[in-house]
Amino acid sequence: MSGLKKRIIFLIDMQSFYVSVEKAANPQIRNKPVVVAGDPERRSGIILAACPIAKSYGVVTAEALWQAQQKCRQLVVVRPRMEMYIQRSMQITKIFEAFTDLVEPFSIDEQFLDVTGSVHLFGDPLKMAQQIRRRVWFETGINCRVGIGENKVLAKMACDNFAKKNEEGVFWLKKEDISNTLWKLPIEKLFGVGSRMKRHFHRMGVYQIGQLADMRPAILTRHWGVNGEVLWRTAHGIDDSPVALGSYETQKGIGHHMTLPRDYHTAAEIKVILLELCEEVCRRARKKELIGSVLSVGCRGADLATGTGFGRQMKLTEQTNDAMTLYQAACHLFDRHWERTPVRSIGVNLGQLVPDNVLQLNLFTDNVKRQSLSHAMDDIRDRFGNDAILRASSLLESGQAIERARKIGGHYK
Repeated sequence: MSGLKKRIIFLIDMQSFYVSVEKAANPQIRNKPVVVAGDPERRSGIILAACPIAKSYGVVTAEALWQAQQKCRQLVVVRPRMEMYIQRSMQITKIFEAFTDLVEPFSIDEQFLDVTGSVHLFGDPLKMAQQIRRRVWFETGINCRVGIGENKVLAKMACDNFAKKNEEGVFWLKKEDISNTLWKLPIEKLFGVGSRMKRHFHRMGVYQIGQLADMRPAILTRHWGVNGEVLWRTAHGIDDSPVALGSYETQKGIGHHMTLPRDYHTAAEIKVILLELCEEVCRRARKKELIGSVLSVGCRGADLATGTGFGRQMKLTEQTNDAMTLYQAACHLFDRHWERTPVRSIGVNLGQLVPDNVLQLNLFTDNVKRQSLSHAMDDIRDRFGNDAILRASSLLESGQAIERARKIGGHYK
């Protein structure tokens, strides 16, 4: 095993992707502070992306648009155009495929490349990374940063913690050097550690990645189960997962999340959204010919400072992709765990998916009839649009199905 050739993995991130696409499309705003944000009259009036010029004024992603405008009076606000961003992301994938056939999208603006078999054609990893950056810039007008490592987790942390912060836009994080580079960073810079996990580590007296790396894995697994061991492995730069074209073909879950246009205060109006989410999740499951047996429901409160909200899951009594079956279970979870605080966003996920070619019979419910009705509704929506047939509750003031039918990924096309 020691004689095996080390892999060379790139994680390539597009700088301020949405804004960069907009600036490339409109050179008149290239040297101005620009943000991409939703409708300021709705909850979606939130900064989705900010260019480096806007960030120099203190503008940050996910803050309210009105707050950003107070920091920078000359801010140029552009509404999101998701269809254009998706097309540009696909164009960039094609560029990457000219350098290697192993390209795995991680998000709309990040992709993994395994260049182990092709790097010799371009010199060395650093030279190859700069060639890719130049070509992306020349063909799209978008600046990208490249993290390099012998596996995906090292490449990701190389990009996030180092490549994004140096002028070259490239950083090679070598496993043998992590004690002098990665381990000196704050614990929240470790991939997989969010704000809540950061607070847990601080209570344990762990403030740097190196402190976590020095801990015994058993201590971490006692606190967080398998995820604790994953964090320990990440801190040591250990990751055996491949860069593979089919990484997303086997779905573990189908979910849908919605940020609400205003704070929802009553169970009645929140449950309208729950039903719409269950409809969308089950429609996507049916399209993929899948059924699931685990339901997850999560909501985030309006008060971000106190972190109100919950995330819970339950095992369903039967595998399903039926919206009403899922909705009834979702209401049960919501009623049990909602603390009667205002809700800003809510999501539903159907997990433990299996093919739907085996339909479980139920003595009390006509599953065959329900399935036929659901497929008929799917056909109508596929032919005439998502809002061609709706639940009556979606016509209420709290409903969002009609509004979202005009969008891609929650934003206007």
